[in-house]
Amino acid sequence: MGSLSPTHWIIIAVLVLVLFGAKRLPDAARGLGRSLRIFKSEMSEMQSDGDKKSEQSAQPAKPATQELPPAQPTNSVPQANPETHKA
Repeated sequence: MGSLSPTHWIIIAVLVLVLFGAKRLPDAARGLGRSLRIFKSEMSEMQSDGDKKSEQSAQPAKPATQELPPAQPTNSVPQANPETHKA
């Protein structure tokens, strides 16, 4: 009872043919084939991108050097607060 016998497969095929019709089955198979091709190409592209990233991470990273702007001069004399010196 674990697997389907050939008669079960024939019944399933006849039901699919009756439900979807003979005209729609080739279109459905074509669409499924296109989808699988796109899926396989995307998967291989993802794998190649992963290989490129692993190659880049294997190379030592160059430290980022950032030039700082020149230091702004600061006043060493404290500013007088006019409110504290009111008479």
